[in-house]
Amino acid sequence: MGVVFRTAGLVFLFSHLAVAATLPLEEAARQETGTFQLAPGTVELHNELVLPAAAHDLKIDGAGVKIHFAADFHGRAALVISGGHDIRISGLSIDGNRAGIHHPPQGLAPWNIPFAKFTRDNGILAENVSGLEITAAAFHEIAGFAILVNASDKVRINSITVSDSGSRNAKNRNNASGGILLEEGTRHFEVSGCNLQRVLGNGIWTHSLYTSPRNEDGQIAGNTIVEVARDAIQVGHGTRIVVGKNRGARIGYPTAAVDVEAEAAPCALDTSGNTDTTRYTDNDFEEVNGKCIDLDGFHDGEVRDNSCINHQERDEYPNANNAIVMNNSNPDMQTRNILVWGNRVEGFLYSGMLVIGSGHRISHNHFLQLNLAHCNQTAERYGCLYFHGEPDLLRSGIYLRAKMERPADTRNNEIEDNEMTGFGIGSRCVVAGPGVDLSLDRIA
Repeated sequence: MGVVFRTAGLVFLFSHLAVAATLPLEEAARQETGTFQLAPGTVELHNELVLPAAAHDLKIDGAGVKIHFAADFHGRAALVISGGHDIRISGLSIDGNRAGIHHPPQGLAPWNIPFAKFTRDNGILAENVSGLEITAAAFHEIAGFAILVNASDKVRINSITVSDSGSRNAKNRNNASGGILLEEGTRHFEVSGCNLQRVLGNGIWTHSLYTSPRNEDGQIAGNTIVEVARDAIQVGHGTRIVVGKNRGARIGYPTAAVDVEAEAAPCALDTSGNTDTTRYTDNDFEEVNGKCIDLDGFHDGEVRDNSCINHQERDEYPNANNAIVMNNSNPDMQTRNILVWGNRVEGFLYSGMLVIGSGHRISHNHFLQLNLAHCNQTAERYGCLYFHGEPDLLRSGIYLRAKMERPADTRNNEIEDNEMTGFGIGSRCVVAGPGVDLSLDRIA
């Protein structure tokens, strides 16, 4: 399709990597440059620590140091990095004392406010940094985000552990917090080799306001994500992003924390905003209580060799959905030119794939054990008749539609060599909804 993919090229230049001086955490956080080993022990933190805005060529090794949020902690994050360049933080352990800090429930940031200006009680917050590396750190019981990076360049996050983090809104649902977030046009980034468990919100994701630059030239690779109540990985408002070789399980759990009021269906791989020249490849997930792959805003990219396998009975997935879904919520894009190749989805409540737009090639995929809901025999119980006049929407192998958030010209697609099984799928392998003419597509 003529798409060129680039991964993050990260360059860090440090002129002060000589013998490390040993300093207490508070004193090290006041240094502008140099290499420092933190004095080991537990630090009870009452207020945020802010690195100097002019910090540069700064390396802080926190191995053996545990930061614990005091019950009266007040601040944006344990460590705030505001400006500067070529900064390395490694080895820290941060306990956010989520249960011990009593703040009112907090929902999602408003549409016009970045999370960095809204969400408090984060682990590490970095804004406007060029050259940032955070490695071998552990985050536990963080109420906000473990790591929140805003409008930065050349960012590497590697070998991070996050557990039991994120908070809830006033309805006791997740508010998207707890994981690793890069936002507001962060560029040349890598998030790799991280392990996230029991995160209430999204695991690893990018986000930008509609009026902000897109996140670009990034890689999310080799991470393991187990039990999130929202998305395992989301690319929001991005370009030239590679998401590959990630693993996960129990996506959309605990079910009581799923934000059903906001219709935030959990996804293994999610998309939002205007996202192009991006590739999802070789990602494997199990037990997905939602969608496998949501392609809302995704265009001119590849979705290849991913899998989502469910093993339980249908009632174990109360928030399940179609396995792969295209959408066009963002007004600046058209759903077009997506290669969907060699993916495997198995054990989903409804259809295998919902398609809108043009120029797609959908081949060599395996859509197995579909329509666990037995639509439309159980229409009322499972909401099978979601759209009036479209009885096949949730009971087909592949369903082509002329409209999602906006009208779409659905034609000139190649759909061939796909395997499909499930209740009633034999007579509804590829189905056109109202306004779609299958003769304008190539079906084989």
